[in-house]
Amino acid sequence: MQNRQVPTYLPQAILTTIFCCLPFGVVAIVYAAQVNTKLQLGDYEGAMQASKNAKLWCWVSFGVGLAVAVLYFILMLIASQAP
Repeated sequence: MQNRQVPTYLPQAILTTIFCCLPFGVVAIVYAAQVNTKLQLGDYEGAMQASKNAKLWCWVSFGVGLAVAVLYFILMLIASQAP
């Protein structure tokens, strides 16, 4: 087994699942959970790919959650101006 560190992004995946976007956050958690398993099996390239995918889906979840929050704020602002 290689002695290389590969980030799992598991804490970020959990937080984006809870606070941002559940469906995309779950995908991030699945990829994050694969990192250590692949490292234990000696699949360094697979672990790196799972890590990159976990990071990507964390950002997707964060972006979608942020977009929904901004859209909600704008709609509430518009609704409060209606007579």
